[in-house]
Amino acid sequence: MAEQRTRQAVVGVLMGGSSAEREVSLRTGAAIAAALRRLGHRIAEIDAGVDLPQQLARRKVNVAFIALHGRGGEDGAVQGLLECLKIPYTGSGVLASALAMDKKHSKWVFRAHKLATPDFEVISRGSRAKAQLERLTLPVVVKPTCEGSSVGISIVRTSGALPRALAAAFRYDPEALVETYVPGRDLTVGVLDDAPLAVVEMRPRGGFYGYGSKYTSGETEYLVPAPLTARQTERTRALALEAHRALGCRGASRVDFRLDERGRPLLIEVNTIPGMTATSLLPKSAAAAGIGFDELVGRILADAQLDGAPRETARQGTR
Repeated sequence: MAEQRTRQAVVGVLMGGSSAEREVSLRTGAAIAAALRRLGHRIAEIDAGVDLPQQLARRKVNVAFIALHGRGGEDGAVQGLLECLKIPYTGSGVLASALAMDKKHSKWVFRAHKLATPDFEVISRGSRAKAQLERLTLPVVVKPTCEGSSVGISIVRTSGALPRALAAAFRYDPEALVETYVPGRDLTVGVLDDAPLAVVEMRPRGGFYGYGSKYTSGETEYLVPAPLTARQTERTRALALEAHRALGCRGASRVDFRLDERGRPLLIEVNTIPGMTATSLLPKSAAAAGIGFDELVGRILADAQLDGAPRETARQGTR
């Protein structure tokens, strides 16, 4: 019944926007729209700008598939708009989206839930950072508190390089997260419908899994499932689900880790709107669990709802 209602709806695929991750969002949105068409849905592709409410009304959208990355789309802002318009939407709600997007607040939540995560400090633009950073041992990772896709991120190995790294982060955000660098391996786990998927390992050719490695074909080797011990695999998957739940996420998310030199997974962040491009990680994690791309997109759409509304009630607008 719920699937029939969704098929009769106009599904607005919200993409683009004005964040630093606009180009990635457009690619994610195009892939999602193509999959939804193959599944037989009526689609309205929408480049989300300041006229988004008017576009939603003009295109008669009654369920939204959010393919926006970064500010305005992944931080609770567009979720709040859709709540006001009573349009069910995919992914996490307002609070969970805001918490996951803000690395400072999500790290505080991880600490409160006693989830293993690298030590960190938060530095504000214009503050004297030296005293705060004295307790962190180099190298460190410096990143804006509210950006994704490795935008504005730096690995700092000497104290002399720290001011430039902070300046790079402050280009995108008034606060920077300075996190202890963890030597080891990059891992990620997709979570779908409150269940962890397969663990994926990323091995970038340049040694750092940055923006270019993420979105340039051939720059990263992906090992799916990751070559881990059974215990490491289960611990990483369990920690992914704990992080997803701690932030109050729903639908699909992707949880990133570093596996340290002792074989322990350390939680880095949760992505509430994971990329869905040709090189994206959530589809790889799902595929290893036997879920193809179109099925993944369909299952994400099937979970579209409003905050606090029972699942069937939230979908009344999709009839």
